[in-house]
Amino acid sequence: MKILITTDWYAPVINGVVTSVLLLQRELEVLGHEVRVVTLSSTIHSHREGNIYYLGSVSANRVYPGARLRMNRTRSLLRELAEWRPDVIHSQCEFSTFRVAHVLSERLDIPIVHTYHTVYEDYTHYIFPSRRMGKYVVSCFSRWICKKTACIVAPSRKVEELLRRYGVRCRIEIIPTGVDLTMFRQGSDPARLAELRQRWELPEGKTVLLYLGRMAKEKHLEQLIDQIADAGRQDIVLLLVGDGPDREAALERARERGVPFRFTGMVSHTEAPDYYRLGDIFVTASTSETQGLTYFEALAAGLPVLCRKDPCVDGVVEDGSNGWQYVDGEDFSAHLSDFCDSADLRREMSRTAAESAERFSAEAFGAAAERLYESVRAQAEVFS
Repeated sequence: MKILITTDWYAPVINGVVTSVLLLQRELEVLGHEVRVVTLSSTIHSHREGNIYYLGSVSANRVYPGARLRMNRTRSLLRELAEWRPDVIHSQCEFSTFRVAHVLSERLDIPIVHTYHTVYEDYTHYIFPSRRMGKYVVSCFSRWICKKTACIVAPSRKVEELLRRYGVRCRIEIIPTGVDLTMFRQGSDPARLAELRQRWELPEGKTVLLYLGRMAKEKHLEQLIDQIADAGRQDIVLLLVGDGPDREAALERARERGVPFRFTGMVSHTEAPDYYRLGDIFVTASTSETQGLTYFEALAAGLPVLCRKDPCVDGVVEDGSNGWQYVDGEDFSAHLSDFCDSADLRREMSRTAAESAERFSAEAFGAAAERLYESVRAQAEVFS
């Protein structure tokens, strides 16, 4: 098949959408499909590099940090892609590049599959002062997007249920994004890990609580830090890997509450497995995830996950086996103490965590997407 992926976010940006797109692109090519990608340029100039088309764009930092908006210069691009004639379009974002997907779909009468990556109502504080108003706008916009598609891919049951509450009636299939387990199966160089421990001054004999991800309001980092402080453990250190607009507020809260921490800033995707292995347990207070790719990665690295109870990790984080889903600060403290106080439990949960990640392989992700494309093409032929 010829498969066109459209996405507002692409490498070298590091986020969950980019991770999903790169993995999907790779796995589809491994399966023998021809894949092209339409994304946004980091400048006002459009260009093509191999099978990647970059559309000229301008900064939209005032709307969302790092976001960009397409400039209206797509005529030649649309003509070239129409001549290539993809069999299916897989849209990954609802804004700038979705317009390209929609125009091509209408012009060529080909189906759009769209992955709903983001729970936008958790991000409306960047635009709307009222959460109620933001939720209303998001629900209307989501219905409009879904009407243009043959099928929506929901990364988790949580997203499917959310869309149904919005009034979305189109076909929805649940396909979790996979994890490149090869990055974790091969292990890390002990000398490299020793060097990183020395660089970040991680003390021997202390339990390393790892947070790896975006540092933004919707991730509730300050709440996580409060819970760690309230647990009253003297044998832990918090390792913060990532960056974002809430960085300074989070670091200041850690200082105020006396939580020992190390802050590394952003690391590349290829470095991430080593940083996961610096931790003993992965911690987060976020409830804005659609599926929690970092949870999958932590499990693949053998880290149990201690996270807020959330439908997106049902069937992923299993209490007492590969981690815990906590409901409040008291629950968080109890599970953290159980983990810190038992070496046997730590070893067993680490082993179980790594084994449980096998369910989320990149190969399974690519195969599921391939089956869906074949299904929507067959569906389109029936109704044509």
